[in-house]
Amino acid sequence: MSDSRPIGVFDSGVGGLTVLREIRHQMPAEALIYLADLEHFPYGPRSQEQVRGLALDIIDMLAGMDTKLVVIACNTATAAALHVARERFDIPVVGVIAPGAQAAAAATRNSRVAVLSTEGTRASGEYVHAIREANPGIAVLSEVAADLVEIVEDGDADTPRADAALRPVLDRIFGWGADTLVLGCTHYPLLRPALQRVIGSRRLRVVDSADTTAARVRRIVAVNRIGAGEVPKPGPQPFAERTEILVTAAPSRFRENAARLFGEPLPDPRLVRPVRQGIRVAAGS
Repeated sequence: MSDSRPIGVFDSGVGGLTVLREIRHQMPAEALIYLADLEHFPYGPRSQEQVRGLALDIIDMLAGMDTKLVVIACNTATAAALHVARERFDIPVVGVIAPGAQAAAAATRNSRVAVLSTEGTRASGEYVHAIREANPGIAVLSEVAADLVEIVEDGDADTPRADAALRPVLDRIFGWGADTLVLGCTHYPLLRPALQRVIGSRRLRVVDSADTTAARVRRIVAVNRIGAGEVPKPGPQPFAERTEILVTAAPSRFRENAARLFGEPLPDPRLVRPVRQGIRVAAGS
């Protein structure tokens, strides 16, 4: 029996599209809804209480759209809201921290893992807890690099500006002796060209949570027998296939940035507006 209901995915901006793309790759038959909360971008500097409220409102809205599962494709929002969301909503809610943490614990060879995240994610301590839950013998270094999310959203992920922001933090990570780096923000995989330049010939395993999160979503869908069950057409599945895009502000900016960063067109975003209980579609959008 197939379940054609969509999977909901959200983030504060374009970063969560790294997770959406991997879900599309691993589960090409599934319908997807992606929401970018650009009105409240970025989440990183906000308080956990504020981010929790924003995230719960978005999940409430996505649940109201009859999604069968919601992915919090934002590390800051995962840290702030995942546990509460799982208590509050009947549908499965998946975060991005545990999959990335488990992958890093499996990847390290010297038991020294660095996490590069936003200030909000670092302050939560969730990555440290998740990595040491996977292996209590691992030492964890939590690092923050200023403005990386804004650099990605500005379209400067593959520029000297990104290199300059990454260089001092990577020097600290190498000085500490890490052999594995977790990209603790879904925007950061878009910095891979800059990371490769700054890392150079030095050895560092780089882990991001997009593929591991998508794999977890795939397992949850299979175990609960809620897959779409359709045979996809051959070949790569573009973003636009079976995907709806929602934004809370700046739809033109989102469309331009996303197309530039991912090299393919997306469906035109539909503008939505926050309300106290969830989100409603703006009149005339």
